[in-house]
Amino acid sequence: MSTTEAAGAALGTGLKPRHITMISIAGVIGAGLFVGSRTAIAEAGPAVLVSYALAGLLVVLVMRMLGEMATAQPDTGSFSTYAERSLGRWAGFAVGWLYWWFWVLVIPVEATAAADILSAWLGAPQWVWALAVTAALTATNLASVGNYGEFEFWFALVKVVAIVAFIALGVAAILGLLPGSEVSGLSGLTAHGGFLPNGLDAVLAGITITMFSFMGTEIVTIAAAESEDPRGGVRRAVNSVIWRIGLFYLGSIFVVVSLVPWNSAELAAPGSGSYQYTLERMGIPAAAPVMEFVILTAVASCLNSALYTASRMAFSLSRRGDAPALLSQVTARGVPAPAILASTAFGFVAVLGNYLVPEKIFEYLLATSGALALVIYLIIALSQVRMRRVLDRDGTVPAVRMWLFPWLTYATIAFIAAVLVLMLVQPEQRSQVGLSAALTVAVVAAGVVLTRRGAASRAPSGSTTGR
Repeated sequence: MSTTEAAGAALGTGLKPRHITMISIAGVIGAGLFVGSRTAIAEAGPAVLVSYALAGLLVVLVMRMLGEMATAQPDTGSFSTYAERSLGRWAGFAVGWLYWWFWVLVIPVEATAAADILSAWLGAPQWVWALAVTAALTATNLASVGNYGEFEFWFALVKVVAIVAFIALGVAAILGLLPGSEVSGLSGLTAHGGFLPNGLDAVLAGITITMFSFMGTEIVTIAAAESEDPRGGVRRAVNSVIWRIGLFYLGSIFVVVSLVPWNSAELAAPGSGSYQYTLERMGIPAAAPVMEFVILTAVASCLNSALYTASRMAFSLSRRGDAPALLSQVTARGVPAPAILASTAFGFVAVLGNYLVPEKIFEYLLATSGALALVIYLIIALSQVRMRRVLDRDGTVPAVRMWLFPWLTYATIAFIAAVLVLMLVQPEQRSQVGLSAALTVAVVAAGVVLTRRGAASRAPSGSTTGR
C-alpha cells in the first residue's frame, strides 16, 4: 500500500476514487434525515423546505471555502490545520479538539440507535448489540483505511438507492400513478393552514433544527487526504454538493410535505418517522421493516464515519504537538490505531458515566455539542479569509475558489452569527448554546495558554500529509 509521509509517521492512501465519490454523495445522510426530519416538519410545516434550503445554502458556502483551502493544501487535519496556519495555533488547537469532541459523542449515540433496532429484531440486551456493532466497525477501521472506505461505499449506496426510490415513488404518487396509494397531488403544501402555517419565526427556528443534519459534509476533505488524488476528490465533492443537497434533502422532504399533513399525529409519533409514515400512506408493503433496515444502515454509516473522523483529527492534533504523542503512531498499514482506540474508548466511558452518575452526565455532555457545528463553520470561514489573501499574494490558484470573495464569505460569517443568536433566544435551545459556548471558551483558553507557552520553541507546522 502506498503511504503518505507525515513527519516520521505515515498514513495510508488506500481510499479509491469511488470511495471518495460515494462518501461525498451520501456519507452525510444519517438517521436525522429519515427520522429526525419529523421534528423540523412539526415546527415549520411545509415551509420547512425553506429551512432546509437556507441551511443547505450555508453548507454549500462553507464547503466552497473549505474546498478552496483543501485543494490548495490537502491535509488530514483539514480545517484544524488551516485554522492554525491562518489564525494561529490556538485556533487549530480549539477547532480540532471541538471537532473531535463532537464525533466521539456521536459514537455511543449511533451505537445505541443501532442496538435498539437489532435488539428489537433479534433479542439480546441493548448493550450487547451496541458493543458488538462498535467492535465490528472499530476492527474494520483498524485493519486499513481501505476497509473504512469500502464499508462506507456500500452503506452510502444503500442510502442513495433508498432515497432515489422514495422520491420516485413519491413523484408517482403525486401524479396519481401509484396504485393503492391513499395520497396524491400537492395538497399537503397548502391544505393545513397554508404553506407558512406557523409563521416566519417557525421557519427560522427550523433552520436551527435542520442545520445539524448536514454535519459531516466536511468529512470528505479529511478522507481525501488518504487517497491517491486528494485535490481531485475534494474538487468533485465540492462541485456536487449543490445537487446532492437539492436531491436528497429538498427532493425527499418535498415529497413528504406534499403528500401527508404536516400536523398529523402519526407523522410526529416517536416510534415512526416522516419517510416511513409517507410510505405507509402510499400503500408500500413492508414500509416499516424496509425503513428500519435503511435507518440501521444510516446509523452504521454515521458510526463508521465518527470512528474514522475522530481518529484522524486526533492523529493530526498529535502530529502538531497538540495531543499526546502516542496518538500519532500508525501501524504498518498506515492506520492510526491508538487514535482509533482512544476515541472509541472515550465515547463509551462517557456512556458508562451516564449509568454511574444519577444526574445523567452523558445528556449534559451531549448538550455541549449542540452548537459546535456553527462554531466550526465560523472558524472555517475566518480561516478562509486569511488563507485566500496569502494564496493570492503568492499567486496560488487552487482548483476550487470561493465565489464573490470576500463579500460572500463575510455574508456567510454574518449568517452564522445570526443563527447562533437565534438559537440563544429560543428557550428550548438556549441551554445547548450556553454549554457549547462554555466548552468553546474553555478549549480556546487552553489553546491560548498552549500557544503562549510554546511560542518561543515551536516552529510553524507543516502539512501532515506532506502533499
